[in-house]
This record gives sequence, structure tokens and C-alpha cells, in this order.
Amino acid sequence: MATELKTVKLKSDCVAIRVPQGTPVKLAAGTEVRLTQWLGGNATVNVDGNLVQIPASEAHVLGREYRPRRYSPRTGHSLEQRVWDVLRGCYDPEIPVNIVDLGLVYGCRISKLVDGRTRVDVTMTLTAPGCGMGQVLAEDARQKLLRLPDVDAATVEIVFDPPWSREMMSDAARLELDMF
Repeated sequence: MATELKTVKLKSDCVAIRVPQGTPVKLAAGTEVRLTQWLGGNATVNVDGNLVQIPASEAHVLGREYRPRRYSPRTGHSLEQRVWDVLRGCYDPEIPVNIVDLGLVYGCRISKLVDGRTRVDVTMTLTAPGCGMGQVLAEDARQKLLRLPDVDAATVEIVFDPPWSREMMSDAARLELDMF
């Protein structure tokens, strides 16, 4: 869902996440929030000058219904392609570009476990090492990967070597962010 930049009143209390600190915050019903971004199922809102992420599971507080995307094992693409597509559905709450195009995902390894199940291990970084949203982003990616029917286990590890730089962004991301 695209950014809608409108002000709404929360329909009920909810727990959200402060951006960039990554700490929980309780928002009361009736609080006015301004949508700044609604991508990957999560909403980023401005509350009294502070950014807060409202997770997809709490979309009802904004008067929306969130239906997690269901994936089919028969899409005509390899599992690796589908994993990368899922990761392209994960967004930094401050930047309207997915984590793949931002250059945050360094790699993905798909392996078979001893019992035949499939495991996906992703290595990613953050735009800034001190960003408190790292575990939030990693968990969002992990949960989305686990919705793939042929993925039984997933881990997302955050690393800082090599350090992220703007050169890691795709051309599309640079264009979107006017960084050419």
C-alpha cells in the first residue's frame, strides 16, 4: 500500500515502536497520527513530531485490515528468487525503499536440514550501526520468510562488516531518494 500522508485518529490503544530507537511505546485510542509511509504491511506515523512504526498486526487501529500475503509453492520461480522477492517486501520505517534495494541484504543461503526441511539464513546490515530498529527489521524479514510454504526455518543475522555505504543502493533506490 502506498504512502497516504493523511491524519487519522487511532481507533483503539496499540503498542507501536519508536523510530529509530526501536523501543515500544503505547499509543492511546483517539491519538492523532499522520501517516508518512505504509509499506510492507507496516505503517510509519508521525506522532507529535516523533516517528513511530505501527506493525501490520495493529493495522485495525488505523481503520485498516491487514491480510498477510500468502505464498504459493508453485510460482514458477526458484525458492531463492521467491526469498529475494519476500525480502523486497521489507522496508526501513524511515526510508520508502525496500531493504534489498537499499543494499542492506548482503546474502541469503538456502539449505536442507537433516530432516529434509528447508532453512533460509539471511545476512543483512543497517544504514547506521546505532539504529535501534535492527532487530525489528530482522524479525519482520524472518516472519515474512516463514510465510513461504517451502521455508521451515529462517534466521536473519545483522552484521556490520562490511559497513553499509550509499554505493550499495540500487539505481532505483538512488532515484527514489534523489541521491544521484
